[in-house]
Amino acid sequence: MALSSTLLKSSALSILPCRTPNTSCRGFAHGRAWKSLRPSAAAAPGCRRSSVLVVAATADSSSSAGAVISPDVADRPLWLPGSTPPAHLDGTLVGDFGFDPLGLGEDPAALRWYVQAELIHARFAMAGVTGILFTDILRVTGLKDVPVWYEAGAYHFDFVDTNTLFCVQLLLMGFVETKRWMDFVTPGSQAAEDSFFGWEAAFEGLECGYPGGPLFDPMGLASEVSKSQPLKLKELKNGRLAMVAWVGLEAQAYVTGTGPIDNLLTHLSDPAHRTIVQVLAEHQFL
Repeated sequence: MALSSTLLKSSALSILPCRTPNTSCRGFAHGRAWKSLRPSAAAAPGCRRSSVLVVAATADSSSSAGAVISPDVADRPLWLPGSTPPAHLDGTLVGDFGFDPLGLGEDPAALRWYVQAELIHARFAMAGVTGILFTDILRVTGLKDVPVWYEAGAYHFDFVDTNTLFCVQLLLMGFVETKRWMDFVTPGSQAAEDSFFGWEAAFEGLECGYPGGPLFDPMGLASEVSKSQPLKLKELKNGRLAMVAWVGLEAQAYVTGTGPIDNLLTHLSDPAHRTIVQVLAEHQFL
């Protein structure tokens, strides 16, 4: 139940009454401000380049300059040092290290969707891995009688029927995901007055997929685009690590049939002889 609630909250993070309409997607790239008098046509259809900053050029109102400046590729970190990143990954997206060997992001519309999809998967993975580890600690230490994580779906709670819990979660998450999809299709639509029971200001953020306001950013850590970019990169890096960890948890459960804390304690009991090599050999995977 706790994990289900955590996942629901994680999904709710993706509802963003985006303050900025289609023509004002804003952001930072590698700590530098790229200046332009007006947004480019390519960036107009709904935050395709979510980390390109578009701002009024200078304090001098007579200035007519303002070309979009591209990041210096030579100073750009890449997933494989010395490699040439694909043209569609120009370093303006948060967490862009030039990795797309299959060319999946060559279509701008597809790239925009993949950016949001990775973000949501990253948040679910972070919530899921945290929930698994927390409940497994409670189970192993005997503090709480809870099932191992891969059997949680069949667990019968005393306070509610499992089918009822599933239906309630389906309705709530369906509502949340529908609102997220609506804001993805039409950025800013969920910031319209009375579009969210009058709570729009409580969720208002700077960009699509990044809610803010007093509920999701009470300390104002990401109240400005310049402040939010390092946090967005940290979130994405942690989310990617969590997605890899999730795959590891799935594989560990399939091979050993035990929880992650049990596996950790087994390894610590004999670090030299209880490693992944011995475990795979015991189960005839090697």
